[in-house]
Amino acid sequence: MNRLASVAVVFLGIAGLLGEGGAAAAAEATVGALRIDNIWARASIGGSTGAFLSIHNDGDADRLRSVSSRATPDVQVHATVKDGDVMKMRQVDGLDVPAHGSVDLQPGGYHIMVMGLTAPLKVGDQLPLTLHFDKAGAVDVLATVQKAGAPAPAHDPGDHGMNDHQHMH
Repeated sequence: MNRLASVAVVFLGIAGLLGEGGAAAAAEATVGALRIDNIWARASIGGSTGAFLSIHNDGDADRLRSVSSRATPDVQVHATVKDGDVMKMRQVDGLDVPAHGSVDLQPGGYHIMVMGLTAPLKVGDQLPLTLHFDKAGAVDVLATVQKAGAPAPAHDPGDHGMNDHQHMH
């Protein structure tokens, strides 16, 4: 019984840290058939930054319809498109997440554009994002800020394992 009681105390302590408001934002999140990971953002330049993540779907098709943040009201989903010899960004009205597939938001492709920041985002900061899906609903995540211009997140040297659902880029 002592071991069970100590597990309960630890669980209640962790629950207390998460607060009473429900689910806390995390560096990886699972809701229904969706798993969101590889969540990161670049350090901000001039009040704007890009945020990136991967969405894995083990169920029916869904749609990321928008993204919001407590850090700023101006968050959009963008695509990078080539116009002649120039790469341009344009806002999209959502992003389909295929059944039993995945979508990567990454530099040079689809990404989350975060604009109008009133305070700079520095390396190591956490940017709160809420992903709004048609079926899965709202999912809170935290993007860890990397250096400006980073092509991908810095990997944790202690994290050697990758499961079957993760993809290397």
